[in-house]
Amino acid sequence: MKRTVIAGVGHYVPENVVTNNDLSKIMETSDQWIQERTGIQERRWVSAEGEDSTSGMGTKAARNAIADAGLEPKDIDFIIFAPLSPDYYFPGPGVQVQENLGIDTIGALDVRNQCSGFVYGLSVADQFIKTGMYKNVLLIGSELHSGGLDKTTRGRGVSVIFGDGAGAVVLQASDDQSKGVLTTKLHSEGKHAKELALLGPATDRWVDRIIAENDPDDMSYYPYMNGNFVFKHAVTRFQEVILEALADVNKDASDIDLLIPHQANLRISQFVQKKMGLGPDKVFNNIMKYGNTTAASIPIALSEAKQEGRVKEGDLLCLAAFGSGFTWASALIQL
Repeated sequence: MKRTVIAGVGHYVPENVVTNNDLSKIMETSDQWIQERTGIQERRWVSAEGEDSTSGMGTKAARNAIADAGLEPKDIDFIIFAPLSPDYYFPGPGVQVQENLGIDTIGALDVRNQCSGFVYGLSVADQFIKTGMYKNVLLIGSELHSGGLDKTTRGRGVSVIFGDGAGAVVLQASDDQSKGVLTTKLHSEGKHAKELALLGPATDRWVDRIIAENDPDDMSYYPYMNGNFVFKHAVTRFQEVILEALADVNKDASDIDLLIPHQANLRISQFVQKKMGLGPDKVFNNIMKYGNTTAASIPIALSEAKQEGRVKEGDLLCLAAFGSGFTWASALIQL
């Protein structure tokens, strides 16, 4: 059976840097308030006059990943795109990337699992590759949050957290049984769906009624997060799903060379790091620079970790995510 290896990684973030002090000029907040609660110092938001979009940023990250793999776009057999914030309600951005890259009529799949989307997409790609269906799968996580945030004091609990950006990997079939994806673990708990959600627009809310009401106080169009509730579940599920993956391949936390968690909140990552007994050199965080980029956070971090020499051949890499749904997931990869 084929093994799934990471052949190339890449990322793209907008040039526009928005610091905590910048936010303090448009809402009641401060650098200290934000850093104490999230660890975030700055984030990237697309420029209003710019051309960046979810699919556009995803395409740029994809080109970087394809080049890193030493391939051309024509070598890609299948596209998986994990977005929370697609360009359109439908179709999803996978087909837009296929068009942007000028690839022939290969399949394009959109995976809507928000913060866990990249790891879910990795699991799907792994199954396609292991069974021999595809050789080179392009997996993208890309998000444009800034256009849908309530950038007032009313919405500061959410708006200060999220940033824009994209990351991508090329996953490739290999005959080398000593490396590749060892296991992936996926979970969900839908009873908590509304604790972290954006409820409108939706198909059960008639468009003509929404337009007629035109209610400026209707908050359903902005993301909602029950912060403390999400935090408590995240720190539990992160640890559980990592340990589950390790047990599946007869390894323990001390075997991990690098953990790249979804960049939801630096305090969550630090809590999980401490509970699992991992040193600071064993965990990669970049939320300080980019905020929470949901499905893009893990591939952006992976790309930066590679650039910094934090991942190398022979390492055991662990990816883990928790987010809206609730969904959570992990993956172990022998590099």
